[in-house]
Amino acid sequence: MTRKVFYSFHYQRDGWRASKIRNIGVVEGNPPASDNKWEEVLRGGDAGIQRWIDAQLENRTCTIVLIGAETANRRWVKYEIEKSWNSGKGVFGIRIHKILDHKQQTSIAGANPFDGFSLKDGRKLSTLAKVYDPPYASSADVYDYISKNLAGWIETAIADR
Repeated sequence: MTRKVFYSFHYQRDGWRASKIRNIGVVEGNPPASDNKWEEVLRGGDAGIQRWIDAQLENRTCTIVLIGAETANRRWVKYEIEKSWNSGKGVFGIRIHKILDHKQQTSIAGANPFDGFSLKDGRKLSTLAKVYDPPYASSADVYDYISKNLAGWIETAIADR
């Protein structure tokens, strides 16, 4: 069964890396907003951004947080994680800092974005939401590892809920 997922990431910093992951093709991801559409969303202010995110999350079974250097500190990534978790979606993260960007550069690993959330029982969300860190140095090997494992990670995140 093809799963419908939502990708959460820091657009400005990791958009290029994220597009590579989104194009793997083993899942039906949320289509990227064109620059024109995104400009229109931004003109709606915070309420417009929130409405757009909420609409994108509808009918998705899982949220995948693509973790780069600054992802954990992004306001809207935090909103997407909280909204996804509270609505019962599977949630997990993939570290993408070793994927080359448009300048053929890697980045540094960022903080675990799930550490910033506490559950009702006091545990951190990071105790339940897995973060996968591909064990390779080359961008091609990291991409291949993610490609081979993505569908399984999605199923695991959904089953863990």
